[in-house]
Order: sequence, then structure tokens, then C-alpha cells
Amino acid sequence: MTHSLWYLVAVLAIVFVIDFALRAIPFVVLEPLRESRFVRDMAVWMLAGIMVVLVAATMRDAIGQSSPDWWVALVASAVTAATHLACGRRLIVSVAAGTVSYVGLLALV
Repeated sequence: MTHSLWYLVAVLAIVFVIDFALRAIPFVVLEPLRESRFVRDMAVWMLAGIMVVLVAATMRDAIGQSSPDWWVALVASAVTAATHLACGRRLIVSVAAGTVSYVGLLALV
């Protein structure tokens, strides 16, 4: 079964229009919102909210496993937060310190 050249050109044109529209729509929709106070507030608070949800899920899993090592996750989280605040909010440094403390404490227990 062969298709004509015009059929293939039409398919490619439709694919191009759909692809272009899906890539352009977010910019068109967000343009009026750039000066919105709500968007500015969300930009400030969303990262902190995501981190709270991730920490809560991690702690729930660590504490809910009825393992005697649940305190290790709490200590490593505290080390991560303290390092993050003490070292000028450097993400890589704080994540590395938390990971090293978590793995180190698990190795010692």
C-alpha cells in the first residue's frame, strides 16, 4: 500500500502544526501571568512546599517500617538542613552531607 506524496505532505503538515501549537501554548498562556502576584508568590513558595512533601513522605516511610534505624533518617535530614543553612544554601553540599551522614550512620548501626 503506497501513499501519494500529497498525503504524506498533509500528514507532516498536521504533525508540524500540532507540535508547534503544543510548544507555543504555554508561552502564550503564561504571558499575561508574568506580572501576577500569585505567580510570583508561587515561585517563592512552591520549592519549599515540594521539599516539605518529599521530607514528609521520606519520614513516613522511614518511621513506618518499624525498623530500629528510623532515627537515622531524622538525623540525616537535620544534618542536611543545618548544612544547607550554614553553607550558604548550596544544594550539592547539603545533599552530599546528608547522604554521607545517612550512609555513615547506617554503616555504624
